Amino acid sequence: MEFKNLFKASAVATALLLAGCGGDIKVTPTVIDNSVDNSVTNPTTGGGDSGSTNVCASYENTSGETVQGSYDGTDCTYNTAFVSASNPITTDVTLTDLSNDGVHLFLGSLVMGEGCNNESDSCSIDTDGPTLTVDAGADVAFNQTTSFILINRGANIEAEGTYADPITFTSSNAYARLDAVGSGPQYQDWGGIMIDGLGITDQCTDAQRAAATCNAVSEGVTSFYGGNDNTDNSGTLKFVKIHYAGGLPSGAEAGNDLNSLSLFAVGSGTEIDYIDIYQGYDDGIEFFGGAVDIKHIVITDTQDDSLDIDAGWQGRAQYVLIKQGTVVNNSGETVSMGNGGFESDGVKGESSAEAPASAPVLANVTVITTDNISVRDGDPSIAMKLDDMISATWYNTLLVKPVATQTWCINYSGDAAEVIVNGSASIHNSVAACAQLANAGSETVTSGSDSTTVQEWFEANSSEVVGGNADVLAANGFATLTTSTDITISAFDASTLDAFFEATDFIGAISDTDTTSDWYNWANDAFVNAAADE
Repeated sequence: MEFKNLFKASAVATALLLAGCGGDIKVTPTVIDNSVDNSVTNPTTGGGDSGSTNVCASYENTSGETVQGSYDGTDCTYNTAFVSASNPITTDVTLTDLSNDGVHLFLGSLVMGEGCNNESDSCSIDTDGPTLTVDAGADVAFNQTTSFILINRGANIEAEGTYADPITFTSSNAYARLDAVGSGPQYQDWGGIMIDGLGITDQCTDAQRAAATCNAVSEGVTSFYGGNDNTDNSGTLKFVKIHYAGGLPSGAEAGNDLNSLSLFAVGSGTEIDYIDIYQGYDDGIEFFGGAVDIKHIVITDTQDDSLDIDAGWQGRAQYVLIKQGTVVNNSGETVSMGNGGFESDGVKGESSAEAPASAPVLANVTVITTDNISVRDGDPSIAMKLDDMISATWYNTLLVKPVATQTWCINYSGDAAEVIVNGSASIHNSVAACAQLANAGSETVTSGSDSTTVQEWFEANSSEVVGGNADVLAANGFATLTTSTDITISAFDASTLDAFFEATDFIGAISDTDTTSDWYNWANDAFVNAAADE
């Protein structure tokens, strides 16, 4: 169970379907959420506790009527007359921190702003759309596999918690009183968070960006994103937990999934900091272009890739802790979670000088893998995949794989061979503590008449491969052992890159000399939570 800080998961996916709508612009949703009768309006006074003042979120609709959630004295419930995929909120609304660990329970999707394909529909993008404010300490839950949060283009989300009072987005099954079946929470219980921005994605052409008619279609559910402003601001996610999310929409082909957090062409004006993603069905965080930065990120036990880069993402990242492992499903089986720590793709659509291949800069990263095969699709647990002309640069990165009887640390496709050979994708001041670095038979990388090996590429910039039996992690299982005699290289001072990066003197996401900071505590809580369900 999870109340405020730690989840104790004990279930597996029984969920299936996910439906969609909206976009980060003004768009008409294409899927109707029928989880509750839309003809029913929410009461404006208390539910089960008739003597209580209704503290649930409310807003005034276009007819001048106040629409408000139903309060039972503890929890607030919002049916689809309050908001749904076909009934987005178009004015500001706030979810407060309810007393007595109360939960904001949504019976449908939470959609802010109207979506709009302004190239084919008679609509215009509202660049000054509504804001969803979520107060520190608030718990927000969903009881439908088809439910999601969508922040359309021009709308904003302001969800800023603290370490002591984080914001939680999760399954209703994480709370015993809301778990109708009694199965407990599990991945794919709800759809996750989608933010559509006005940044640059290679899924639009230069001509479309110039004409302000970029309308890339999101994965999972139908929404529209993209523009020509990589400094666009979609709001704030800080000290936020996203647990048990993701899924495959009804009728969609495999791969057209919802992630725990999807960032569609989100700009650098958006703040993403202190995020804890646990037990997602698809990717932890996926970037579709844009230039948003992220910092202090923990992703544990996600079925697919933990951090997925695509469509020309130009952002930065520092302090990223990724752990692949196992969870116990509701049949009592132990299942393996995790494909790639990183799925790193440079091009998804058509790159250009205006929309170049993904070239993020990442520092202080730890990826802890297993020797297991993911329950999701039978793919191996690996640390890093390189594909599609990716041009990312990693500093102070620690890859860990103690055993490799059926797995390895680094994958690459033919499209990535060129950037490996010419160094456009590179690793600096990093350590691979991997029992096997590359797949057997793929150790040599060839592009044209030139070639290198995966180990030579990894070690080219003051990095080293030390093997799976190296002693590189502290006793807590996630911090870097700074006294390790197996690590013989020095860390890179990331603050010399630019002002976003903080000064560092260690390799990996967190140093074992730090046992008191918010970052240590945030990472430790997430790691302990994940380990409790193995």
